[in-house]
Amino acid sequence: MKRLTFLTACLFLLAAVVASSQEVGRGKITGQLMTEDGTPMSGGSVFFFNDATGPPPSQEKYWRVPDAAAPIGEGGRFSMELPAGKYYLGAMKKISSEKNIGPPEEGDYFLKGQGSKGKPKTYIVKKGETTDIGTIAEAVPFKRAVVKYGDGITSIEGVVRDPDGKPVEGAAVFGYKKPAARGKPLFASDKTGKDGKYVLRVDEGGKYYLKGRDLFGGGPPVGGAIVGRYWQERPVEVSAKTGVRTKGIDINVRLAEKVPQNE
Repeated sequence: MKRLTFLTACLFLLAAVVASSQEVGRGKITGQLMTEDGTPMSGGSVFFFNDATGPPPSQEKYWRVPDAAAPIGEGGRFSMELPAGKYYLGAMKKISSEKNIGPPEEGDYFLKGQGSKGKPKTYIVKKGETTDIGTIAEAVPFKRAVVKYGDGITSIEGVVRDPDGKPVEGAAVFGYKKPAARGKPLFASDKTGKDGKYVLRVDEGGKYYLKGRDLFGGGPPVGGAIVGRYWQERPVEVSAKTGVRTKGIDINVRLAEKVPQNE
């Protein structure tokens, strides 16, 4: 089931890539990803973030949802077709058996894709061409201590609750920039603990539309899945201010049976 969840997430992301690529043309990006000690990241995932659709990735300040993802194969090698454009790259190999495209957890092998000055490096994908990034051996065990949650971070915070008002464990909150709140979100929180508390960190202030799910990567929810949103009948935005923690934004969720089309 966990492997199916990961494949569903990847297919969801790939569908968006294919739809977009029909308009702008596609190119290919290939390479080899290794840990810092030279071990291939085989079995992990490589992420791509389109520069045109959001800010550079920054796991310390926020978790931007990837625009596309691909499995890392034998020897740490990967190959992926993408719409032509400029991309940031990252990669992760889970230490647990669970596979997902959500934020890294303590000990997961994580590769930032940084340049020489410590900033996210970009790669150009051109129509009809192959971009080979060579070998990158920079993945190290992730440490939760680097994640910033305190003052100076732009965030939306609250509690995820069930219909009876009780805290919900295992839910993530997703932030969208458009009222429809469909398709791929821009930002995602860590999953909630037993207290149901979430912290959705974003790159800057503005209006955001929130949904709650238990699955990173999207796709139709199955029976028993956690689904919900901040509003009931019409979209309601949450206004965040840059450098400010916006608190008290609780989200009500339920367990999915047959979910309406607009969920």
